[in-house]
Amino acid sequence: MENTKNSIYKIITANGTGSGFKITGYNFIITNYHVIAGNKVVAVENQEKDRFVAEVVMVNSEIDLAFLHAEKLKKVESTIQLNDSIDVFNMQKIYINGFPFGMPFTVTEGIVSSPNQPMGDRNYIQTDAAVNPGNSGGPMLNEQGMLVGVTTSKFTQADNVGFGIRHLDLKKEIEDYTFEDVKYRVKCNSCDSYIEEAVDFCSSCGNTIDSSVFEEFEKSYVSNFIEEGLVKLGINPVICRAGRDFWEFHQGSALVRIFLAGNNYLFATSPLNNLPKQNLAELLTYINSNQVAPYYLGVYKNKIFISYRIHLSDIYADHKVEEIRNNIMQLALKADELDDFFRDNYNCEMSIESKIITD
Repeated sequence: MENTKNSIYKIITANGTGSGFKITGYNFIITNYHVIAGNKVVAVENQEKDRFVAEVVMVNSEIDLAFLHAEKLKKVESTIQLNDSIDVFNMQKIYINGFPFGMPFTVTEGIVSSPNQPMGDRNYIQTDAAVNPGNSGGPMLNEQGMLVGVTTSKFTQADNVGFGIRHLDLKKEIEDYTFEDVKYRVKCNSCDSYIEEAVDFCSSCGNTIDSSVFEEFEKSYVSNFIEEGLVKLGINPVICRAGRDFWEFHQGSALVRIFLAGNNYLFATSPLNNLPKQNLAELLTYINSNQVAPYYLGVYKNKIFISYRIHLSDIYADHKVEEIRNNIMQLALKADELDDFFRDNYNCEMSIESKIITD
């Protein structure tokens, strides 16, 4: 199944991360509705840590499915096949693919505990494979690498109990969706019609529609403050969101994180390089010389960081807003400069968070 991982993506929103995937013959990315809830545009990250903007084009909140359109990934072929003729049976080996807790891609193995476990008014695949936050929306595969389900949830108070949407239920959603444009549509699970405007009831059958499926999360003052700066830096804020009031992106090779700490301070920081094994004196002298003001260089767990901290009250002061925002954005450029500087002048390896840049 090694060749399937390039068809599996990390889904990133301001509310957290999940997983998604493409299947053979279709251009859109499949994930859970609850992964993207509150968002109509999200970020998608591939195995090389490249991020792309994706528009949410279909949601069915009752089944917990959503389809995403990422223009730059549209022509990327998938190796994951959806075949409605395969059987799913008790004790069958199953593999959960995704990004648990937002970590790098992982695969966990288990068995099918029940292929048709009733929960509410639907049946799900139940498995004892490890399912954790972040796995939601990823594919459940059999030993041949074929899709048997979409990972959707686990009981928070139970071990070794995970669930997936059956591949046949997904197949129906795929067959029903025949649109070529990228409008946001909500599917009525009662009559299978699609709704484009916010309503309380389906105009075709009168079924109640949860109005929250049309709503987008409201950004905070801090979010607007940071994202206006990201736009000026030439970066789409969508691909930087990694949680509520938390942004993460690569500027060149350097990973940059911007986040709130303790509701008091706004931090911008970047893990640059690992300390070398020898000849530390000259390097530490440079780090302590504070040559990068208004930023600070420091060492934590044998890793060099550049950081900038500001009290939240300062970003509400009109005379400081632009200066502070500029300092935060310039840290990204400085980080991309410094990781090369430490590598070339002090023989420091790039940090594990760094992105490999190829010509």
